[in-house]
Amino acid sequence: MTIIKVLPHPEICPDGASFEATPGKNICKQLLDHNIEIEHACDMACACTTCHVIIRQGFNSLNEMDELEEDLLDRAWGLTSVSRLSCQAIVDNKDLVIEIPKYTINHAKEG
Repeated sequence: MTIIKVLPHPEICPDGASFEATPGKNICKQLLDHNIEIEHACDMACACTTCHVIIRQGFNSLNEMDELEEDLLDRAWGLTSVSRLSCQAIVDNKDLVIEIPKYTINHAKEG
């Protein structure tokens, strides 16, 4: 059983969250499946950085980043050495602790 723990985010997940994740699925889809409405302006096509997350625990268990993701991450707000695009980060069998950054570079939010 793989657990994803989401640290509190003032707008998206004020109380934080913890849920059982499905290995083989990306983090973005898993967050959305558990009613954590992370931004994903490109609809998970690896064309923006709105689904940027910081992996506070379990970073090395994720699939390797490709060059496109690395290039896009350079544009993300609050980039760290353990940042990933959640639409590209595939969950394995290790628990994760995720921080959703306070801001994105998205100029227009829906809803």
